[in-house]
Amino acid sequence: MPPFLSKAREIARLAAAGCPVLMWHKVAPIPWRARARALYVPPGMFRRLTRSLASLPARTPPEAASGQPGGVCLTFDDGFAHLLGHALPALVAHKLTAIVFLVAGRLGGHNDWETREGEVREELLDAAQVREWLAAGQRIGAHSLTHPRLTRLAEADAREEVVGSRRRLEDAFGVPVTDFAYPYGDHDARVRALVAEAGYHTAATVEPALPTPGGDHLAMPRFLVRWRRGNPLKALAARWLGRRPGVFPAAGTNP
Repeated sequence: MPPFLSKAREIARLAAAGCPVLMWHKVAPIPWRARARALYVPPGMFRRLTRSLASLPARTPPEAASGQPGGVCLTFDDGFAHLLGHALPALVAHKLTAIVFLVAGRLGGHNDWETREGEVREELLDAAQVREWLAAGQRIGAHSLTHPRLTRLAEADAREEVVGSRRRLEDAFGVPVTDFAYPYGDHDARVRALVAEAGYHTAATVEPALPTPGGDHLAMPRFLVRWRRGNPLKALAARWLGRRPGVFPAAGTNP
């Protein structure tokens, strides 16, 4: 059985119990020098998965955070330029809406927070490409200005990363930016208070769980969708559906 079929089935089962928030980073062929290979999803696998998800309503982050069952929320972190060529056509073809969380201070640049650690350089969406994404009916959110670990910053610096990213994106693109994703999933009570102060409606973590009714909208859990032959999305089912063990990383391990 192709891995994507198992993934789609597990996601559908989760959608019957809640509204899973799915997370991708890089929809592109995996470079041979890539270190974090699990953050790449081959374009063909993504196309097949989105085809399978087309029957599920695509929810916005606030809708997903409410914890009501039915539907799925599709999110991308960082804003890699290859999303335009590899992810957007599949989303449009299957009438799916997704949100990309942009590193606002790096538009048109590259993933310097990863290359410093020896990762492969990847280009990020520039302003014109973001406008193309929006024109196709997709959404944007903020992922800080420079992708730091917010809990390690002084309060003034963390506030600028949180508030400044929203302000810069709204000024550049003329759309409301009310959803945030914590870089590295790194957050604490102080950082969440800054996000609330900035006026965001939701903030996404990397905790692998389903949102629950009455849960904290500023600590919205998400599942990393990753691809390994013979090891499809098993942790997702094990944690929430009492099924077999699986592939999602431990909380807090995702870039």
